[in-house]
Amino acid sequence: MCHLLSHPFFIKYMFVDKIQSFIKERDLIEPTLPVLVALSGGADSVALLRVLMTMGYDCQAAHCNFHLRGDESNRDERFVTLLCHELGVPLEVKHFDVEGCMRERHISMEMACRELRYSWFEELMSAHQCGCIAVAHHSDDNIETFFLNALRGTGLAGVAAMKPRNGNVVRPLLCVSRGEIVAWLQELGQSFVTDSTNLENDALRNRLRNVVLPALYGEFPGAQSSLLTTIENLSRCNDLYRESVGVMRNIVSDRDGDSLTIDLEILASFDNREMLLYEILKPLGFNAGQCALMLTCGVGRHFVSQSHKAMINRNTIEVIPIAENDDKVYVISFDERVIEKPVRIEVNRINNTPFSPTMVDGKNKVAFDNELLDCSQVVLRHWREGDRFKPFGMHGTKLVSDLFTDLKLSEKEKHDAWLLDADGQIVWVLGYRASQHYAVKSQSLSYLLLSI
Repeated sequence: MCHLLSHPFFIKYMFVDKIQSFIKERDLIEPTLPVLVALSGGADSVALLRVLMTMGYDCQAAHCNFHLRGDESNRDERFVTLLCHELGVPLEVKHFDVEGCMRERHISMEMACRELRYSWFEELMSAHQCGCIAVAHHSDDNIETFFLNALRGTGLAGVAAMKPRNGNVVRPLLCVSRGEIVAWLQELGQSFVTDSTNLENDALRNRLRNVVLPALYGEFPGAQSSLLTTIENLSRCNDLYRESVGVMRNIVSDRDGDSLTIDLEILASFDNREMLLYEILKPLGFNAGQCALMLTCGVGRHFVSQSHKAMINRNTIEVIPIAENDDKVYVISFDERVIEKPVRIEVNRINNTPFSPTMVDGKNKVAFDNELLDCSQVVLRHWREGDRFKPFGMHGTKLVSDLFTDLKLSEKEKHDAWLLDADGQIVWVLGYRASQHYAVKSQSLSYLLLSI
């Protein structure tokens, strides 16, 4: 392969053709739309810009100055500015406060740079109506990512490394090596800048790049090609795995928007039930450790991600979104004919009609004495731990949670239940039971009828 790399014909023509074929096979770039090119000034990004221009794509360059390398960061900015001027390519430059982002979001420097960079790229893509964001990762980067993820401990997706496309981000150079890139630039007579920190071996990726992998390739000729084949095979396996998980998700017996119910009996029939549960719940923010505990903990346990809550029942796991208004209290007025929020209640103020118990069912349709209208504040709210009320037929009070248990309500049904609270007294668990408070006397002519 080395003698081919040095052949002028290969360098000048086959390099471009190889990338062009890769772009076409993977359907990476829409020819009619501009391409946003992430341009650092290094060999890889300069080659990416030059090769896409050679293919005739309409390129818009974007350069990030993170001010992390002193004068070298400003040198890179000057270089890309001059390069784009010479090539006639529009350039956007942005200066970032990385340390401020790290402090504000409590994240590492690497993560801060990544978030700042890609957030800005998405803004530029929209502003310039680009079809994609092209970044300059090449095959050597993919091998490094494979080893990095494997050393940190990863699953199939991690060892499958980088994909040619990830949402709006495309990687047209994944089919070529760093050696091929540098050789092509040398043939063009195109200069580039070098990040001096890449030569330091204090970072794990740099030690892999500069020490471990060269030693590996020296001991095992052809290892680079074999590793790329392995990564491609793992990527295909990961795609198949994800498709299979999609099919196996019939264990999700009920799905309502962002809520879902997982059948534990069906889940138990899978040998790799823990991994399957993780794949189902990972998009909702749950981690592998939580999913493992869900399968071994007792009934009634709750697990929380940033956006959802998972509740363990006898036969199911119920997952519901954490609503911002879970603790919100809605003050209501019986002057309205219909209360629309948070639940629709029809209000009838009865006069001159004798009351009969047959007019209500005590669950969805209830009656209250007009004394309820004298309460200073009547609200609708969700159930809270320790809530008590006095249901009909009982001398004392009962925990609302015990009512829910008696009725065998699911965690989602408990979560969704609304209580009518009058000056601190729970007078109605909507849809389930009314309280003795403000009971209507038999044959009373004036009272309040509420129905849902």
